[in-house]
Amino acid sequence: MQHIIIALFCLAAGTASAAEIRVISGGAVEPGLEAFRQFVKRGTGHELKILYNTAPQIAKRLAGGEVFDILISPPATIDPALKEGKVIAETRVKVGRVGAGIIVRSGAAAPDVATVDGLKQALLAADSVVYNTASTGIYLDKLFASLGISAALKPKTTRYPTGAAVMEHVINGTGKEIGFGAMTEIRMYESRGLKLIGPLPAAVQNYTSYDAVVMAGATADEAARAVLRLLVTPAAKAAFASGGVE
Repeated sequence: MQHIIIALFCLAAGTASAAEIRVISGGAVEPGLEAFRQFVKRGTGHELKILYNTAPQIAKRLAGGEVFDILISPPATIDPALKEGKVIAETRVKVGRVGAGIIVRSGAAAPDVATVDGLKQALLAADSVVYNTASTGIYLDKLFASLGISAALKPKTTRYPTGAAVMEHVINGTGKEIGFGAMTEIRMYESRGLKLIGPLPAAVQNYTSYDAVVMAGATADEAARAVLRLLVTPAAKAAFASGGVE
């Protein structure tokens, strides 16, 4: 019955004129959002034109007055936009969450990071530590401070604005580099010379949540609303889950 309801929804949506919907989204949900993009295209004919940025980059764009049809970002970006009247509150839906993982380049020795103490020792023994300046990096700064190792790591830490740059740095490394990134982004680089050695230990794992909302002034408002109604269906959730978005 559930599949029939979803099929009827898609059929009804598809009877309207297909629209081009401009989306700005955090990069960590890219694998799941790309699967959802295809799901939307097949079911409704609507085309999602997606621009991926980090949360700080998105906040900067919104502050500059840029308007998209759909915004997908952590609550820390959406909440201020809501207060400023830049998004439409009643359209807000949850997308999912993404955990953080620990990486080395393919072929490099994999330290034991299954426990918090193991992670701490691996970081202190590493030649360099690499992570971003976005959501994951903000959390890691707090984590390293709580472990009492911030000062020791600072001289050998490299930061990048994007997860992609972190991945490339680790892939091209030659020493004992340890990197961090969103589990979804790591998946996209595992075939390019990257090795996931594990998620952050459960005791200190951090999940970044993502919501989606229609922006005020959207040029494809009706179609954008239809897409977000579709986003909460089980089939759409399965599309995101296929890309590692829980």
